[in-house]
Amino acid sequence: MHSPLSTKTLSAGLAVVLAATGALLGCSKDSSKGVGETQAATTASAAGGLAVSEKEVVVGQLHSATGTMAISETGSIEAERLAIDQINQAGGLLGKQIKIIQQDGASDWPTFAEKAKLLLEEDHVACVFGCWTSASRKAVLPVFEKDNGLLYYPTFYEGLEQSKNVFYTGQEATQQILAGLDWIHKEKNANTFFLIGSDYIWPRTSNKIARKHIENVLKGSVVGEEYYPLGYTEFGSLINKIKAVKPDVVYAIVVGGSNVSFYKQLKAAGVTAQNQTLLTISVTEDELLGIGGENMVGYYAAMKYFQSLDNDNNKKFVAAFKAKYGPNSVIGDVTQAAYLGPWLYKAAVEKAQSFDVDKVVAASPGIELTTAPEGYVKIHPNHHLWSKLRVGQAQLDGQYKVVYESELIEPNPFPKGYQ
Repeated sequence: MHSPLSTKTLSAGLAVVLAATGALLGCSKDSSKGVGETQAATTASAAGGLAVSEKEVVVGQLHSATGTMAISETGSIEAERLAIDQINQAGGLLGKQIKIIQQDGASDWPTFAEKAKLLLEEDHVACVFGCWTSASRKAVLPVFEKDNGLLYYPTFYEGLEQSKNVFYTGQEATQQILAGLDWIHKEKNANTFFLIGSDYIWPRTSNKIARKHIENVLKGSVVGEEYYPLGYTEFGSLINKIKAVKPDVVYAIVVGGSNVSFYKQLKAAGVTAQNQTLLTISVTEDELLGIGGENMVGYYAAMKYFQSLDNDNNKKFVAAFKAKYGPNSVIGDVTQAAYLGPWLYKAAVEKAQSFDVDKVVAASPGIELTTAPEGYVKIHPNHHLWSKLRVGQAQLDGQYKVVYESELIEPNPFPKGYQ
C-alpha cells in the first residue's frame, strides 16, 4: 500500500458507438438546453442560486455522445442515468426528484468548456457528472472553479491534480499505473517496455510517470515510445517497430475508436498474446465490445473494476444495467466509476442536508460506499477514492478474467519523484 499523502491530489478511454445514442438519450448536440429541463427546476433556490425547487433538483451530464470518444463515454452516460433513476425511485435527494440536463461535448475540448459554462451559468445545475479524457477535464476545470460548480469525474487518469470543485471517482497513477507495472514486472519478469499512447495529456503524462517508474524503481528500460492522434487508424509502421525490438511488454494507452484498428491490426500482423505480453490501462469492456475478444484474448488490463467481479453488489449492478440497456450491453471500469458519482453526491447532500456546493464539498471526505459494485470505496480528503488495483486477462467473449487483486490503495495524486 502506498504511504499517506498531503492534501494535494493526482488528476485520466472506449466499444463501437451506439448508433442510437442520440435517440436513446433524447439529446441534440446543438441544443443549448439539454434533456430533462423543467420550468420548476430552473427556479433558482436559496442554495447559492442553484436550480433547486420544492419538488426537484437539476443536475448536468457532460460527456461525448458523438465523435471518437463516444465509444468510451456512452457507458458513463448510461451508468449515471441508471444511478439517478434508482435514487429517484428510492425517494430522490432530500425528498426532491433529480432532473437531468444533458450536453454533448462531442469529443471536442473547447465544446466541453462551452457546454460546462451553459450548465453552470444558464441552467444553474447543482452538480455535473461528466468528462472522460483529461483534455476535456482540463478544459472545463477553470469554468467549474470560476463558477464554484461541482464536477464528478469518472475516468482513471494521470493524477497530478486536485481541485476543491472536482471529485475523482476513477483511479490516479499510483493506484493504476505504478501498481500495474509492479505486477507485470514481478509476474512476467518484465524489464523492457514499449510505451504507446494517443497524443494528448493523459497518455503522455501517464507514460512519463511510467517511464520514471520503469527506469528508477524497476531498473528496466523503455525501448520505444510512440504517440498517435485521436481517431488514428493506420498502425502498420508501429507494429513493425514492436516486432523489431521485441519488448517484454507493450504498454498501451490508446483511447477511443483507434483501439479497434490497433488491436485488429496487431492480430493481422501475427502479434498475439502467444508471442507478446501486452498491458493496457485504457481498454475496458466498452472498448472490447468494439475490438472483439478474438483480437485481444490473452492481453492484460490494469483497472479497479471488471464486469466479471464476483460479489453481490456487482451482481445487482450488472443485472440492473442489462435490464435497462439490454442483455448484450457491457460494463467497463469507467462506466462503474461513473455509476458511483450520483451515489456519492447523494451521500454528501444527505450528510450536509443541503445542495449548497461548499457544504456538499465539506461533507464529502470520509464518506464510504459499501454498496459500490467494485466492493468498497471511501472519499479521501484529497477528493480521490480509496480503491484496489485489479489485473484482468482478456477473454474470447469480450470479458476479463481477474488474475490479481491488491489491497485497498490510498490515493496519492502527487507522488514524490513523479511530478
